[in-house]
Amino acid sequence: MAKKIVGYVKLQVPAGKANPSPPIGPALGQRGLNIMEFCKAFNAQTQSYEPGTPLPVVITAYGDRTFSFVIKLPPVSYFLKQAAKINKGSSSTGRGANVGSITMDRIREIAEKKMKDLNANDVDAACMMIAGSARSMGLEVVR
Repeated sequence: MAKKIVGYVKLQVPAGKANPSPPIGPALGQRGLNIMEFCKAFNAQTQSYEPGTPLPVVITAYGDRTFSFVIKLPPVSYFLKQAAKINKGSSSTGRGANVGSITMDRIREIAEKKMKDLNANDVDAACMMIAGSARSMGLEVVR
């Protein structure tokens, strides 16, 4: 018989740096889950990532106070900032304040890497979504 799902908790946690402080502790504590067990398991699974990489994680809480979790790929903005070699996007987008540029080849690489997490039918549609994210961050998309 399958376990009864009580709910889902969605968090964005830096790779290898899960600890019981907020936001992890309160989010898991209100579901009655073992916080330290999650932190140890998450840190063990994310050793292959660069430390500090933001990773979205979906935690499934079950009725018997156990859990399982799925780690997704880093957000598109993280890949775009790495590709453009910038620390932060523009604070005033759409006003000609470009902070860098990115080529369509790099956008295609990001789209292929991130394809399973995106809501797109093919790589070209994913490229268009990522190019839009790049423009909203203040990056110039170069053909």
